[in-house]
Amino acid sequence: MSIGTAGFGSLIIILIMAAVTLITRWGGVFVMSFVPISVRVQQFINAMSGSVLVALLAPLALEGDNGARLALATTAFTMLLLKRPLPAIAAGIVAAAIFRQF
Repeated sequence: MSIGTAGFGSLIIILIMAAVTLITRWGGVFVMSFVPISVRVQQFINAMSGSVLVALLAPLALEGDNGARLALATTAFTMLLLKRPLPAIAAGIVAAAIFRQF
């Protein structure tokens, strides 16, 4: 099956992707409503979020350019210093932008 991107094709693709996203998000909440939240399940959920973050950042650190590495290092340093995510993310973005400007 092939959907062209001319005319309404792009809109159809966006609507399909939105529906799949909603189904997976709501489906996860629905399935978890049947799982009793024990200490072990709570520990798993907490560990899973960290592992997803590492899975996203490790390839960037290994294969990214120097601007990306500087952004990661700046974000990590700012997070350790301030312990607040929003200023750390902003500092990383600014560091990458300045590095790539020059």
